[in-house]
Amino acid sequence: MGNVELALLMMAFLLILMAIRIPIALAMLISGGTGYIILAGTPALLSYLSTAPVAKFSTYDLSVVPLFLLMGEITTRSGITSELFRTCNKWVGHLKGGLAMASIAGCAAFGAICGSSLATASTMGKVALPEMKKHKYASGLAAGTLAAGGTLGILIPPSMVLIIFAVLTEQNISKLFIAAFLPGFLAAFGYMLAIAIYVRIFPKAGPRGEKTSLKEKITSLKDVWHITVIFLIVLGGIYLGFFTPTEAAAVGVILTCLLALLNGSLSFNVLIDCITRTAVSSAMIFFIVFGADLFSVFIALTQVPSLGVQYIESAGFSPYLVLTLMLLTYLVLGCFMDSLAMILLTIPIYFPVIMAMDFGFPPTDVGIWFGILALIVVEVGLITPPVGMNVFIINSFDSSLSLKESFRGVIPFLLSDLARVVLLIAFPSITLVLVHALT
Repeated sequence: MGNVELALLMMAFLLILMAIRIPIALAMLISGGTGYIILAGTPALLSYLSTAPVAKFSTYDLSVVPLFLLMGEITTRSGITSELFRTCNKWVGHLKGGLAMASIAGCAAFGAICGSSLATASTMGKVALPEMKKHKYASGLAAGTLAAGGTLGILIPPSMVLIIFAVLTEQNISKLFIAAFLPGFLAAFGYMLAIAIYVRIFPKAGPRGEKTSLKEKITSLKDVWHITVIFLIVLGGIYLGFFTPTEAAAVGVILTCLLALLNGSLSFNVLIDCITRTAVSSAMIFFIVFGADLFSVFIALTQVPSLGVQYIESAGFSPYLVLTLMLLTYLVLGCFMDSLAMILLTIPIYFPVIMAMDFGFPPTDVGIWFGILALIVVEVGLITPPVGMNVFIINSFDSSLSLKESFRGVIPFLLSDLARVVLLIAFPSITLVLVHALT
């Protein structure tokens, strides 16, 4: 059996293990370890295992993961979601579809200090879904808005998936965070535009809310000024080079703790619960990272990435064609896998191929640009059937919502995502302009 055949066999084995509900970390360890033994023998695998875990988990970049997770846990418990939604609603609620637009704005603001798509969808869904239902919004539009808005938590920094991508590919986390800012803004704007177009076509789907005066709008900002301060200090500090991502995450934890203490939502028991949840989530992510590392080493031993580069070069395929095909596979995989699983499975193969191709700009820029594109396409998997985790979360809040209705409601947002991907592929400078300006 050749190396390519062995790599394909182990990838199929990995997918089978995942299909029968074996945890992805364990599935990657089993398939990667089995392939490693076949290629290099058991002693070589044991030698690798004796040093690799320490080397991997002592990486400074990984220290940012538990800190941002803890920041997200405390933020979720601090009760700021209602304040964000009310303030956004004061500003745009009077428009057609205004409540839905306010939900998108609230998701973007919450995602900027949370970093988790599922947490963003869950916390905003609890607040905004009853309000939209009360104002007689179409159920599909309401569910689709909150499910799509939740994906902003994975795109707008800090983002756990982006951090894992940086660790796997040895990219600069700060630069990836900076690069994600404009695409994240475009995502929020595109979703609002999709809502505006939808309610023009179906006027009854998103009725206008009450008008508010300029004084009321400005007064409402006092309820969210502290969130703005945290955002500016944490992410502004990273963008301007005052903090490393790890330092910024530590500062963010302290600030969110102070915020939660001031509004009375952080007791000793709540803090212990937040720390416990963070420890469990961190352990899970680290285990997954190690499984992915072993699987990546196995793939590297098979030389599949280099063989793929040679084949593409000899066939004369356009780099943009190869990139498009890779992104299309993410859309397919997103129907069956979660975002982290897709990144861990594909990056060991895709990234070396992408980095070996000539897109007309420096390889360092290519790595960042591809990371943002992959993240955007991966986020689509959170709202596509049959997995669509965000859709399932929103549906759990309202038993009268059908999954069919909810998935139909995300269609306008999927079209917005498609348009954004095409725009970012055609104009890489949108992704890279802030990276060049701030670093």
